[in-house]
Amino acid sequence: MKFLITGGAGYIGSTICSALEDTGHTPVILDSLVSGPRQFTRGRIFYEADIADRTALETIFRDHPDIFAVIHCAALIVVPESTEKPYEYYRENVGKSLELFHNLNHLGCNRLVFSSSAAIYDLVPGFMVTEESPILPTSPYGRTKFIMEMVLRDFCIAYGMRGIALRYFNPIGADPKLRSGIHVPKPSHVLGKLVDTALGKQPEFVITGTDWPTRDGTGIRDYVHVWDLANAHIHAVSHFDEVFERAGNPPENYLVINLGTGQGVTVREMLNAFQKVYGKQIPVREAPPRPGDIAGSYANADRAGELLGWEASHSIEEGITDALRWGARRKEILGYE
Repeated sequence: MKFLITGGAGYIGSTICSALEDTGHTPVILDSLVSGPRQFTRGRIFYEADIADRTALETIFRDHPDIFAVIHCAALIVVPESTEKPYEYYRENVGKSLELFHNLNHLGCNRLVFSSSAAIYDLVPGFMVTEESPILPTSPYGRTKFIMEMVLRDFCIAYGMRGIALRYFNPIGADPKLRSGIHVPKPSHVLGKLVDTALGKQPEFVITGTDWPTRDGTGIRDYVHVWDLANAHIHAVSHFDEVFERAGNPPENYLVINLGTGQGVTVREMLNAFQKVYGKQIPVREAPPRPGDIAGSYANADRAGELLGWEASHSIEEGITDALRWGARRKEILGYE
């Protein structure tokens, strides 16, 4: 089967492309390369264009009328940056997704899997969230993801589209075959910063926030291996119609599914696991929370098991190992540190 991947040159999008190829499917990439590297598109069907470019989409569907569904990964994703550049985040994430959904519907492609985020959830007692947990995004990034979900749901109700919003928790690791991994020069997430500290690219690892109401005062997250995330998408798109049947074909034509391990891990616990895998201590400093930071959450992933037949199978240690392997090799693949 053939699938269109927006943002297919990004960290998660490129890993999804690899997982699709490994299972006999064909990815078609649409990416503007604003952040994703061209290297991740090599050997793949690739269109360099903006997701809101109607002409580009018309060309893609003229060239590939057999595209079965779309996986929409393209977005700006850095929480602190979103508080400094809200205009750019609403324009890129919301405005352009609106045009993408409209154009896909016009072209008759009405199956869409959307990369959403656990950043939309409110803080809840115990930190475990289900798909019915209250929503209260605390950053422009999180709010763009929630708005995009609402837009997609409204399109599904009004225009006969069908959408699956996959709410990612915290991706870690790299493609186990090292075809792709974190590509930004200065990653903003915990494991990327741990790897950069270990490799000497930054002087110390900074724990941002030590007074959260968690078991050790540091933020709690659900760290899920990016390869597990990619395989969840394979389950979603290759059995798209069956997923809706399992869900009872809801009248709004829209589903929400958490993707996580079901285990909450604090930043200190992640640091300890990293140092154990790495085999050395790294310099650490504590600091106040960054703009948009929250105590965190972890997933109840029961619905993913019920509807997708999926569960995370890679450990945190495997994610750390793959991230370190990728960190040591990324210059060879990307041409830059």
